[in-house]
Amino acid sequence: MIPLPLARIAEITSGALAGTADPRAVVLGPVLIDSRAAEPGSLFVAIRGERADGHDFAARAHEAGAVAVLASRPVEAPCLIVGDVVTALAELAAAVAAELPRTTVVGVTGSAGKTTTKDLLAGLTTLIGPTVAPVGSYNNEIGHPLTVLRADEGTRFLVLELSAREEGHIAYLARIAPPRIGVVLNVGSAHLGVFGGREQIAKAKGELVEALPADGVAVLNADDPLVRAMASRTQARVTLFGRSADAAVRAEGETLDERGRASFTLRAPSGRARVSLRLYGAQAVENALAAAAAAYELGLPVATIAEALSRAEPRSRWRMEVTDRPDGVTVINDAYNASPDSVRAVFHTLGVLGKERRRFAVIAAMRELGDQSDALNEEAGRLAAGAGLEGLWVVGDDPGPVMAGARGAPAVQVADPAAAAAELAARLRPGDVVLVKGPRAAGLERVAEALLGGDAR
Repeated sequence: MIPLPLARIAEITSGALAGTADPRAVVLGPVLIDSRAAEPGSLFVAIRGERADGHDFAARAHEAGAVAVLASRPVEAPCLIVGDVVTALAELAAAVAAELPRTTVVGVTGSAGKTTTKDLLAGLTTLIGPTVAPVGSYNNEIGHPLTVLRADEGTRFLVLELSAREEGHIAYLARIAPPRIGVVLNVGSAHLGVFGGREQIAKAKGELVEALPADGVAVLNADDPLVRAMASRTQARVTLFGRSADAAVRAEGETLDERGRASFTLRAPSGRARVSLRLYGAQAVENALAAAAAAYELGLPVATIAEALSRAEPRSRWRMEVTDRPDGVTVINDAYNASPDSVRAVFHTLGVLGKERRRFAVIAAMRELGDQSDALNEEAGRLAAGAGLEGLWVVGDDPGPVMAGARGAPAVQVADPAAAAAELAARLRPGDVVLVKGPRAAGLERVAEALLGGDAR
């Protein structure tokens, strides 16, 4: 973060200093919402959540060195009181971003693969200059400005992930740190219950390209018609990536190895180079191509991009983490989230990685699918039933549609991840493969952790 005195932060956020707050005291960063991470020079933001109120931890943050607390009411620490903490956080981030004219902002959105693409692209931009990118999926109205506030005068690239909770959300995030390059991956079926249909989802995702300046670049998926159509919604130059023959950056000669890792020839206007990904699943090709197309626009040579993509390892947790136990059991932990598209992709990977091996799966019903919830969860059950599983555990309170789709398969309903882990552990033999897949709220990562030696509680 660029150093700012409290008086300047108060001006930016229309806040009032209170307690023993010194207007001359300088916030050096970081700006944070976890009091346990507070350090000298930091600014603690007191967020009121469903389970905890950050205001209750203000004194702890100050004792650890926080200069002040951004709060909505007085606390037992020097503070800056504002009308709405989340709004003030966004205003502060926008002010900092405006002070960084040498920083190129790259935004990434899509129904699936945002975090993986962001991680790959951040690895590529690091080859050119200092890069700031979100930790995990810091892509909402809190995580997004927190990431922006990590940037300073030395930051060359700010690679941001933008989620869409509702129409107008991506436009709001884009105003905080206006992107010069916008990457749109796909329009899938995630959050159908919120948006009502894929066309509405496309409308929301396209807000990213609408935010681009005339001298910017929209990096669009040539293989997704709804994404390709976004070219008409931007004043920026458009470049396409994908498997289509007219994509400027595309994959040719694609293959999968016995572990489900893709290799392909990366083709760009200036040449080609071979890529062998260490990421799992055919869907990683789309993510790699998107990152490659954006990096190519930033001036990286094709050979350099291919070499870096071939070295890239997963950075964010619980997204296609594949771990081999000492006894040869393989655990596929893809428990961070679940959508119809990602469920289809992960079962395809299970078929490749689990060929001629005993296969098991632990899944949970997908959420936020609206009127199509039952049908899409039944489809997930059918995918599981057709995957040649030795055992399937369906976790959660509403497994009915999944169980209906899996009729005829060796499926068992269980109440929680601990029960699934205990039953599964008793059946595993060396060489088996286990898939763990479900929505974030289901907490299925605990199953993987238990099977790998942790605790399922």
